Amino acid sequence: MLLLYVEDRAVPARPRLRRRRGALMAYHGELEAQGVLVASDPLAPPRSATTLRERCGRLVMTDGPFAETREWLGGYFIVRCDDLDEALRLAALCPTVARGAVEVRPIAPIPRAPA
Repeated sequence: MLLLYVEDRAVPARPRLRRRRGALMAYHGELEAQGVLVASDPLAPPRSATTLRERCGRLVMTDGPFAETREWLGGYFIVRCDDLDEALRLAALCPTVARGAVEVRPIAPIPRAPA
């Protein structure tokens, strides 16, 4: 999974957003053309989040993100790769690298119970 961290989201009417969106759409298209794209979505800003925790046996819900940080998770790509080197190569092509950060993290397999 390629996790895209950004510092801000540009205002939709601004040319900067159109360039960013165009670069990400081109990247999306390249991943599709290579046959490695599994899924991809942008995420709403952190202010739209609700965080749930259980404390002392009670469910506590808080408006806002899990953690207050300067950078926030703005979206993701799930790509099918043979190894970490391939995932890093694909992540390096992502335009978000230039203005934010791209974290590469394997998706852990879920152990299946025997039938």
